[in-house]
Amino acid sequence: MKKFTLTIVLSGVLFIGLSSCKKEDVLPNPDVSAIIQNGNWKITLYNDSGSDETYHFADYTFTFVNGTITAAKGSSVVSGTYADGNDDSQRKFILNFGATPPFDELNDDWHIVEETSSKIRLEDVSGGNGGTDILIFETK
Repeated sequence: MKKFTLTIVLSGVLFIGLSSCKKEDVLPNPDVSAIIQNGNWKITLYNDSGSDETYHFADYTFTFVNGTITAAKGSSVVSGTYADGNDDSQRKFILNFGATPPFDELNDDWHIVEETSSKIRLEDVSGGNGGTDILIFETK
């Protein structure tokens, strides 16, 4: 009986101790601009409303520095701008390469879906046909 009572008491103490533990504070998402400025990146997926068009950006290395994005492949270099912010309570990453094809396809205010130190996943619901575009950058 003493063993049973001791087990009940220890279980109760353990339950109270665990239930009173303070949960770890959830930190807000880091600034995407701070993450993306670390190192070189590549596009591992560009899906335009169901059509995989990643091949357009194969072998390009992307660098992000103070609002300027540069895509380089050999002697071919294309520059644009980027910014992050909030719009309609959505965290966004805005890309603009001007009218340079095929990079002009990336011009958009993308929703930030996932971000780690090595991967940024962006999505956009197209206005015309309602399809979803997906853009993934990963460290090179």
